Amino acid sequence: MKALFNQLYDYNFYCNRQLIEQCGELAAIPENTARLFNHILNAHHLWNSRILNRPAEYGVWQEHPLADWQDIHYENQRTSFEIITNTDDFEKRIDYETTEGRVYASELKDILFHVINHSTHHRGQILMDFRNNGIEPNPFDYIHYKR
Repeated sequence: MKALFNQLYDYNFYCNRQLIEQCGELAAIPENTARLFNHILNAHHLWNSRILNRPAEYGVWQEHPLADWQDIHYENQRTSFEIITNTDDFEKRIDYETTEGRVYASELKDILFHVINHSTHHRGQILMDFRNNGIEPNPFDYIHYKR
């Protein structure tokens, strides 16, 4: 399972890095793109914090300047790889509180998969936002990454 999660998180790292680079080349980042990508970064950070039972530094919809995106993204990925590497039990239950104050418990493997799925979902929305703003997005399909 470690190998699979490492591969999925490497794919996530690649896609987000490509998106950050493409945004850096734009004269202006579409507002919804910035909002959604910040949410991707913040949610990933928040889930890492929950797994490690640490306080989160960012709010779920907090905005960051483009200049900070790469550092936040890198730290998210580094922390996730550390979690995956140091885990012996992917079925371990993680107790956490949502941003609305509700308490839940989920298996680590489900949380790790959720982070990837959540990021992919919002990247899809960003690619539609790019197209709606006349910007040709890079291909982020998993098969393109694997080629």
